Amino acid sequence: MPRSSGILIVLWFVVITVSCVRGADKLPNQYEAGDIKVAAARVDEPVIDISIKKAAEHLDHGTIAWTQQKKCVSCHTNGTYLFIRPSLTPTLGVPLAETRNFFVDQLAVLSKMGVRKLRRSGTRPAQVIYIAAGLAEWDAHVTKELSPATDEALRLAFELQNKEGTWHSLTCWPPFESSPYQEAHMAAMAVAAAPGWVDAVREDDELRVKIDLLKKYIGTTDLPHDYARVLQLWTSLRLTGILDPEQKQTLVKLISEKQKPDGGWSIRQFATPEQWGSGNRAGKLRDEPEFGTKPSDGHMTGLAILVLQEAGVSNDEGSLRRGLNWLRKHQRKSGRWWTRSLNTSKSHFITYSGTAYPLLALQRASISWPTVD
Repeated sequence: MPRSSGILIVLWFVVITVSCVRGADKLPNQYEAGDIKVAAARVDEPVIDISIKKAAEHLDHGTIAWTQQKKCVSCHTNGTYLFIRPSLTPTLGVPLAETRNFFVDQLAVLSKMGVRKLRRSGTRPAQVIYIAAGLAEWDAHVTKELSPATDEALRLAFELQNKEGTWHSLTCWPPFESSPYQEAHMAAMAVAAAPGWVDAVREDDELRVKIDLLKKYIGTTDLPHDYARVLQLWTSLRLTGILDPEQKQTLVKLISEKQKPDGGWSIRQFATPEQWGSGNRAGKLRDEPEFGTKPSDGHMTGLAILVLQEAGVSNDEGSLRRGLNWLRKHQRKSGRWWTRSLNTSKSHFITYSGTAYPLLALQRASISWPTVD
């Protein structure tokens, strides 16, 4: 090859590389509203020494920005915030009241729409369920008593339940909006969290039947993938009457066996590309640069550890010790843990739950954190 041709090839690679870097730099902020600007999530974001302050700020900024800008309840951001953040009260203090207040306001808006319109209306059944779950978790960990708003949200959710025992769901945005099983799981978690609610409605025959139908659906339906099996185990650990001890141990083994050599877990190991929702993301998933390796990520590592902890696996046991060590070593400069989106290559909103889950897993392991300023 002539020397001039070799130089041209080198220059071409340099141009392409610079263009790619500039393209990544131009990604829109992941969250933005008012003074809040959370930079785009990127696979090459630098790793830092673990920081509770940065992680807590990431959760707070995300929920505030999403609420102010989008003005809706979303599974992946403010829905996740109010579902997980109350459990972090011992470490981070009381969650943002403005997020809870927004949920109460949205509950009023959705209630006025009427059951018939809500039942099969896009993401609205999921919004009602996430409102119920978030309010229930607030009651469980902040006020320690059932609120009228939580009771109202749960009752509305069960008015929207279908005859199979679950709820209408979109199938296009995995993992949160990709399966009716996800909605059933969250509804059951809400029921389990709400202080005294099950006992309070015990004399309501219609509600009791619906709760039993929900349990039956979660325990006996054909599951779409192993990710749903993780949710099945998690739900059964919170709400009695879903799985027997042997079934639970089978799922504990399934999760443990999927741990990667580096100590983490990958969400992409828990379903094939075609199994997510309607399979509409299969092409995107198969074209990913790490498709053959499926690297560990914050979302699945945090979730796997959380579920194993609740199943009674000791934090000193080898698999959990390695998983917790992976979390310690992989927090990013923004405070989040990286997880590549299953949906797009732009926003990577899954990094939000991929930050909330690790924080709760680390708290439950009694990890020593720096003091929050």
